[in-house]
Amino acid sequence: MNILVSNDDGIESPGILKLAQALESVGDVTVVAPQRERSTSGHSLTLHKPLRCYEVKKNYFAISGSPADCVYMATRLLMKKKPDIVVSGVNRGANLGNDVYYSGTVAAAREGAYFGAKAVAISLFMGHHLEKIEMNWDTATEFAKIFIPKVASQPIPPQTILNVNVPNLSSEKVKGVKLAKQGLRYYSDEIAVRSDPRNRKYYWLGGEYKGFENIPGSDCVAADQGYISITPLRFDSTDYQLLEDLKKWELSFGV
Repeated sequence: MNILVSNDDGIESPGILKLAQALESVGDVTVVAPQRERSTSGHSLTLHKPLRCYEVKKNYFAISGSPADCVYMATRLLMKKKPDIVVSGVNRGANLGNDVYYSGTVAAAREGAYFGAKAVAISLFMGHHLEKIEMNWDTATEFAKIFIPKVASQPIPPQTILNVNVPNLSSEKVKGVKLAKQGLRYYSDEIAVRSDPRNRKYYWLGGEYKGFENIPGSDCVAADQGYISITPLRFDSTDYQLLEDLKKWELSFGV
């Protein structure tokens, strides 16, 4: 099994290094990741400036671009054989609910699915804390060693990714696994306005995490309760009910 590992925390992040090492026991691993942290970069491709690629060591490559850039280059150029599965992570912090639209971790997996490979994003849910706390990377990587071969052996619909969030707990404290729908998280709308030494204004985006909607059966609830959540995500975002309702508007324009 050919496995491509990527992330958005960077080529030197402990999450990706531990994940790659763990998956070496189940397949041939190639690691292609951003040269530096590119969290919340979403699904962006670098089209208007050149990219640099550095081989850090055998089968480990750093790219001066986004997580999606990394998977794009890995699948089209760097890998000699097509990956059977793309695994993105382990991300430092959850990617739950609406986080998936901002997440570079999820974007890397999605780019792999665009290419035609099976794709999994794995994140470590740290509760309501983002400060320096003990990281239970081994819990996530132990589950990955079980889950990734299972994904590889089972049929997965095209244009689909599996979004996995693992509680930041020791393995024996995890309550189990729950299949969950996408939830909804809340953040403050804070924009910090500051001035540089030349008195020119600059802006710092990114509000604080404010909690989640208590939606039964959602990934947010499952992770908060101490379960590993697995959510299948499709590329098709069409609201089919609203599509049918719009047909009743009898819209027309032009000849």
